[in-house]
Amino acid sequence: MKKPAVTPASGVSLAPSAFSAVLFYCRPGFEKEMAQEITDRGAELAVFGYVKAKPDSGYVLFVPHQQEDMAILMDKLRWKRLVFARQLVFVAPLDGDLPTTDRVTPLLARAKSLGCAFSSLQVETADTNEAKELLAFCRKFSTPFTRALEKAGLLQPEAADLPWLHLFFLGSAAAYVGVSFPGNHSGWFMGIPRLRMPRAAPSRSTLKLAEALLELVGERHLDNLFHAGLTAVDLGAAPGGWTWQLVQRELNVTAIDNGPMDPALMASGQVEHLRVDGFHYHPKRPVDWLVCDMVESPSRIAGVMGEWLASGWCRQALFNLKLPMKKRYDELERCRDIMDARLAEAGIKYRLDFKQLYHDREEVTGYLRPVKG
Repeated sequence: MKKPAVTPASGVSLAPSAFSAVLFYCRPGFEKEMAQEITDRGAELAVFGYVKAKPDSGYVLFVPHQQEDMAILMDKLRWKRLVFARQLVFVAPLDGDLPTTDRVTPLLARAKSLGCAFSSLQVETADTNEAKELLAFCRKFSTPFTRALEKAGLLQPEAADLPWLHLFFLGSAAAYVGVSFPGNHSGWFMGIPRLRMPRAAPSRSTLKLAEALLELVGERHLDNLFHAGLTAVDLGAAPGGWTWQLVQRELNVTAIDNGPMDPALMASGQVEHLRVDGFHYHPKRPVDWLVCDMVESPSRIAGVMGEWLASGWCRQALFNLKLPMKKRYDELERCRDIMDARLAEAGIKYRLDFKQLYHDREEVTGYLRPVKG
């Protein structure tokens, strides 16, 4: 009998032979980019395999050629560093042809085979129009399956360090069963943050920055990094969706845009509006934050971000890149190279994270900041 594998990333004992693939939830239409990304990340770990990706399905499956490489992926693959993944789940082989009279029994058996208890149950499906009709079924099924897990002693909500159990339904008779790990996954159902549109915000773009603050910066860091007394520049600010988020956190903002700003936002007394070209403006003294949601070619935005950090005009930057219709992954890598070249020239060590947020569309959000050492 094989001993359970202990994944260093989680400290949880798992049955090593139970897992066969990695499941990524993604934005429908970005399966190709997710497939390219996991192929590259796997190669960096010397893990090779094949991808199952159907256009507009909202998910991608990566199957390593060597099943034992699943332990490497569990230990080394980081959700935070994946651009196109909404969720990261390590799954067992597909349970297909589930009996409609009793889906609980085979899925419970599969859950038991994973070799551990769980702190949470997520019964999910893809974020597509076709799959949305499955959501009602998922909600309904979660009740009897929760009872079955509790009866089997497999659901322990008080043990927050235990993995989450995911049932990812492809249809009412087919599901992947797998786990995700706290600290290495999205904490939201289906990997989708549920954010309310603030009534006072000037535009829905405010939700992009709100989500970026949670997902890229991290909620536990917000009070230290965004507070009264700090300064920011918002390039392409009008009508003020991103500026509004900064004002709510009591920053003083210089809004750069030839268009009009929201009058209520200007009445806050925290915003200076300059009608100048965002590509040629730079501050007289360094600011704490640069934010940018300009509609422009991604390579040009990347050049601006690299220049601001290299020149010492800002300390950190949050920005969006509007990706082209074709070769989106290649364009993103090109933007990385542009920023890397400028910062290397300036001798600045940095960290750059990208995420395609739920409130992004044909775009990704970047978080650029210097690092010590």
